[in-house]
Amino acid sequence: MKKTLITFCALAMTLFAVAQGPAATLDGKYPEGYMNAIISAVPSLGIGADATGGALADMGVATSADINSQFWNSSKYAQMKSAGGFTFNYSPWLTNLGVKDVHLVSAAGYYNISPMAGAVSASLRFFSLGQVTLRENIDDLGYQVTPAELAFDLGYSRMLAENFSMGVVLRLVYSDLSAKNDENYKAGYAFAADINGYYNLPIDNKRGTDYFRFGFNIQNLGTKISYDGGNTKNFLPLTLRLGFSYQVAFDKYNRMSFHAEANRMMVPSRKSRYTKNYDPKNEDTWAMSQDQYNKMSVMQGLAYSWADAPYGAKEEMSEFNFGLGAEYSYNEQFFARFGYNNEAKIKGNRKYFTFGAGFQLSGFKLDVGYVIGISQNNPLNNTLKFSLGFDVDGLKQLADAGSEKRAEKEASGTAW
Repeated sequence: MKKTLITFCALAMTLFAVAQGPAATLDGKYPEGYMNAIISAVPSLGIGADATGGALADMGVATSADINSQFWNSSKYAQMKSAGGFTFNYSPWLTNLGVKDVHLVSAAGYYNISPMAGAVSASLRFFSLGQVTLRENIDDLGYQVTPAELAFDLGYSRMLAENFSMGVVLRLVYSDLSAKNDENYKAGYAFAADINGYYNLPIDNKRGTDYFRFGFNIQNLGTKISYDGGNTKNFLPLTLRLGFSYQVAFDKYNRMSFHAEANRMMVPSRKSRYTKNYDPKNEDTWAMSQDQYNKMSVMQGLAYSWADAPYGAKEEMSEFNFGLGAEYSYNEQFFARFGYNNEAKIKGNRKYFTFGAGFQLSGFKLDVGYVIGISQNNPLNNTLKFSLGFDVDGLKQLADAGSEKRAEKEASGTAW
């Protein structure tokens, strides 16, 4: 505990020292057209993979534990009641822009070894950018390339207290955005990790059992990625997620859950007050050079990300994205979901509502999510997500029931 406190204090002092860097920041309103979106490599790592989280405005760090917890908060697996499960997810991407061959496909699974030993999990995420035709000039017939991004995860989680669990995920990232058959264009590789925790407190009352839940996840903490052999290095979408939820039991069958979540990319801004020769009154000096960006370490970038915005604390707060959502469930068989996600205008302006439904029976669960964008020309508008999950205990019960029926019919002399 003493070491943890010392580490925390050291980190806080480091962030404070960074924040006290260039003292001059801007005040007042943003100028017309000002944009300073946080940009990272492998953006597909930040896309919600499953329909359940997708229907709740891409939230999942503090929702109830489910088969897709690997993508949001793997520590939830340690609190799953089933021995294991696996799931498949599919989402056509950017359909609102008329794109037909861009999609995200993923799969995940877990196995609970024992309450004391914890749970192991794995997942695979594949994001295809479709076929792209490249031409050197207008008369060139060109050739086809198929850029894609892939991530393979292995996770472990276990209970640390009666209602609290923690987990860690190790990730291999592969990104091939090669645009030419040229030795200067290479596929990029990176390694990353997630560190997360989940608190799930049951509250008994006359109506049944309510649940208060809190979760956090630090995602994609790892190396930088390069597409040209190391000359240019880019940050992965290192993200902090914080959320809580409350589930209300109205009676034995009807339940309602309310969710709130905030997330923030901990990646340095390209328009930064830490650029060389920074002048707060001259926007031409705000863009960080590629050389300075390349030399910045991941931990330095993490610290800078909390204090580098030219407009100071006001702009730093705008880098938090917020989500709200609600889920109704009947007898843990039928689910209806709703959510809203908000991103600041100067950071991308992705604002959208989400809807979805789910159906669960024995060992099977089917979910669908849908996005309705409310900001102008939102590329996420009309995005659909589908998930199909299988519960090991439920499948075993179905198999046992089938075996019993067959044995009864054989015993009675009735043909199967």
